[in-house]
Amino acid sequence: MKQVTFFSRSKNRLWTKGEESGNYLLLKSIKVDCDKDTLLIKAIPVGPTCHTGADTCWNETNISDYFLPQLESVIHERRVQKEAGSYTHSLFEKGINKIAQKVGEEAVELVIEAKDDNRELFLEEAADLLFHYLILLQAKGCALKEVEEILKERHLKMKK
Repeated sequence: MKQVTFFSRSKNRLWTKGEESGNYLLLKSIKVDCDKDTLLIKAIPVGPTCHTGADTCWNETNISDYFLPQLESVIHERRVQKEAGSYTHSLFEKGINKIAQKVGEEAVELVIEAKDDNRELFLEEAADLLFHYLILLQAKGCALKEVEEILKERHLKMKK
């Protein structure tokens, strides 16, 4: 997912929100107004957006019910930063075969839990599978949004 970048007058350069704090803005869309002199940027915040540490600069609370783009960003950061001890980075280092194997293992564990009556364990395994699936998508150079678009297209075809 793309991160929002601005021109900073104080720094006199392009500046990506979160480049120092890690509190990025993940781009959803950009629209230009009718006069073509104003941009409306819709973004998903990863952490507080104000330099004071507040959720926003307007004393509001950011409420995002869609966490997966944020998680994709975290996975990307761990892949790129090569942080020692990072489980996520270690999977990327081991390569696509290990990542795919891990997705398979998690899928089997989810199926096993589906046959039992422990809702909590089932959801934990579902989360593990989804996490490793997101890693696999990135390892293949893909994003969850691309999969979502395919599902939308299929849904629209089924409605016809």
